[in-house]
Amino acid sequence: MPIVELYTSPFCGYCIVAKRLLVDRNLNYVEVDLSNEPNRRSEMLLRSGGSHTVPQIFINNKHVGGCNELRALDRSGELSKMIST
Repeated sequence: MPIVELYTSPFCGYCIVAKRLLVDRNLNYVEVDLSNEPNRRSEMLLRSGGSHTVPQIFINNKHVGGCNELRALDRSGELSKMIST
């Protein structure tokens, strides 16, 4: 099973869309809510190469970007390939 991790905040529309897409694809994910764990923002910045917006999404420890990038991976079929490995 792939490991999907998201850094989010509670009132972020893009975070909601990304989580919904993952649920629709029957993918479990680990969510790091930065409003509850603000000390993990530096971890997100380090892992994402400095990206400071949410969501920041990682699949099998690989940074895939934000919601738009996740949706593009889904549309292209690349998401299916990533989660099947």
